[in-house]
Formats: sequence, structure tokens, C-alpha cells
Amino acid sequence: MEPLILVKEFIEEIWNKKDVSHLDKYIQPAYTIFLDNTDPWEGKTIDLDTFIARLQNSFLPFPDIHFNIKTAVIDGNAVAITWIMTGTHLGNIGDFKATHNQIETFGTTIYHIQDGKICGHSQVFDRNIVMQQLTKPK
Repeated sequence: MEPLILVKEFIEEIWNKKDVSHLDKYIQPAYTIFLDNTDPWEGKTIDLDTFIARLQNSFLPFPDIHFNIKTAVIDGNAVAITWIMTGTHLGNIGDFKATHNQIETFGTTIYHIQDGKICGHSQVFDRNIVMQQLTKPK
């Protein structure tokens, strides 16, 4: 599959539709999170089951999480995207109770491609913006 199509399908099927049943179609069995500030798996290589657990860390507090890709650039074995993420905080984040606040933030992710699948990413976005929106009084 062409890298740009791979990444767009991955975002739509896995992140937006939350269908993890075909995760192995999109990512390698060993997936490295090279850079992702405050991600507990930053700097680690994880397997498919751990990747699913990582997804659940986002899906449980934000069951309607949605990524809208704004731009995409291909460079060799990498696809860089900018995105806007939206969602409603309906589940706890650790001890932080659900606020039912809506969030919107943006970021950039570079997906690394190997043998036709995503083998890792580097990502930057400001999670402090999300926390500000979650703690903002209604």
C-alpha cells in the first residue's frame, strides 16, 4: 500500500472508527515511539497488544476522539501529517474524573514506514492545551 494511503487509512480505521481488529494491517509487530512528549511509551518499542492498550488510554476518556488530517507530506520512508484532534471527556484519566468538556487541539506526527507498514512515530502536540480545556469551567 502506498505510504500516504496507509497512514490515512490507519487514522480513519484505527483512530477514528476505533476498529483495532485489523491493526496488524497497518503497523509492524514491533512499533517504536521515538518521540511523543509525556507518552508513557516514549522511547520504547511495543507489540500489537501494548499498542492496543495505548489506544485504549485515549479511547476510554475520549470515546468520540477524532483526528482530522490537515496536511500530509511524504519524504522517503516517512509520512508527516498535521492534524486537529477533537473529543469529549467522558471517561476518567487516571484519578482525573470525566468533565464532559469538549477538547480541540492540533499536532504533528511523523510516521515511519518499513516494508509497507508503520513501524513507529515521532509526535509533537501540547497536552497542556487539552488539560486547560478540561479544567475550564462550563
